[in-house]
Amino acid sequence: MVPLRILRKCSDRCPQRSRGAKRRWPAKPAVPLRAATPTKLLTSALVALSLVACATTTATVDQRIDRIIAAHPDKTIGVAYCELRGGEAILPVQDRRDRPCILRNERVTFHAASTMKVPVMFGVMQAVTHGELRLDQPVRVKNDFVSIFDGSHYALEAREDSDPQLYEMIGRELPLEELVRRMIDRSSNLATNIVIEFIGAPRIMELMKSIGANDIRVLRGVEDDKAYHAGMNNTTTALDLMLIFRALGERTVISREASDRMIEILLAQEHNDGIPAGLPPGTRVAHKTGWITGITHDAGIVFRPDGSKYVLVVLTRGFKSEKQAKRVQARIARATW
Repeated sequence: MVPLRILRKCSDRCPQRSRGAKRRWPAKPAVPLRAATPTKLLTSALVALSLVACATTTATVDQRIDRIIAAHPDKTIGVAYCELRGGEAILPVQDRRDRPCILRNERVTFHAASTMKVPVMFGVMQAVTHGELRLDQPVRVKNDFVSIFDGSHYALEAREDSDPQLYEMIGRELPLEELVRRMIDRSSNLATNIVIEFIGAPRIMELMKSIGANDIRVLRGVEDDKAYHAGMNNTTTALDLMLIFRALGERTVISREASDRMIEILLAQEHNDGIPAGLPPGTRVAHKTGWITGITHDAGIVFRPDGSKYVLVVLTRGFKSEKQAKRVQARIARATW
């Protein structure tokens, strides 16, 4: 741009036009640029952020979930997302009201991994509610279990367990409730085997069918290698886990008191790098994780600050990296918030 003072000097010295020549009008003074004020800069930034936010919220929850799944075509991802009744607030987002449940690959069967520990907890609470067991009753900690395949005995290894401290208590008695809490919150395999042997797998299966979770299978404890290689495995689907957590969140399973106790136990989960990692800090999530080689799961109830709540289940198979699978779970959780 030509400086203003130069333009003025030129216009003052311009010669008269000759006859027949086009008239040249003096150039208008250039208007000096004004520096943008901090207020204007802030306003522009806010407008830009608003446009980005609008673009982000344009896609519905199911569209965002579909994009995440489509980004991993060589992996199997099962998702079940369902709004729950009994919240204190009206659902604020239109697509939540119009389509309260979103299901993707919901009937695909997965190895259950440690998500099977939730049905085991249900079985314990049912027995407690019926007066058959007490949460404070002592249970001996042991590490000797019977394979459902051929009746042979096997033991667990502390180095393969996420709760190795429990192995230091073998031979002692602990309250049943402590074993249940370790089974859920620390995902203790040793506690799981003790508890499932205590109440029996058939009872757990009967309870699951009463909820409508007809495809879930809880056959045995953890690390029964002979049964594993014979195909006698605990399995689940995203739909079945959604039904289980929906019954729990709506307090329609066993009793309201039992449901409240189980939710309180699940809220103390110590493994929180899946679903909770994709939600705002401090969000309450009553959930259970599960992982073995090539399998990474997370399922539970998400509680919003406004009192509403929903179930989210994300099951994955085929990820070589557990961290990568958990990042996908966090992204799907973020998409549902």
